[in-house]
Amino acid sequence: MSTGRPPLPPFSVETARQKVRAAEDGWNTRDPERVVLAYTEDSLWRNRSEFLRGRPAIVGFLTRKWNRELDYRLIKELWAFAGNRIAVRFAYEYHDDSGSWFRAYGNENWEFDPLGLMQTRYASINDLAIIPAARLMHWDRGAPRPADHPGLSELGL
Repeated sequence: MSTGRPPLPPFSVETARQKVRAAEDGWNTRDPERVVLAYTEDSLWRNRSEFLRGRPAIVGFLTRKWNRELDYRLIKELWAFAGNRIAVRFAYEYHDDSGSWFRAYGNENWEFDPLGLMQTRYASINDLAIIPAARLMHWDRGAPRPADHPGLSELGL
């Protein structure tokens, strides 16, 4: 049985921001086994054109993702919330195995169960090739974004 993941719905602006930052910090670890614990056992995802259901599928997806999206760094920002739902916008930077850098931009819609586990995640994402000098996300790989690192709005993204 899964344990809860505070903050729990219904969300306030403060707890919605906390939930978004916790998701960002988790994904920046690039640890699929850790990240998947924030989702229900039967969580339903749409990520770009891929449809997933359940934790094993999510672990497989994240493992493949982070094996090809190297030096991944992510920033998420609260867009809207109501009850047990949160909408976020995000950007992340990574390079592929040839050394080409990209910035991905996207939006996610999340729905949580009463224990604060994400039961539904819909993600729309676009990639943009960038030169290394255009990178904006600089902190230690696998670490949370430092508190003094600008967010999306401050970076003009």
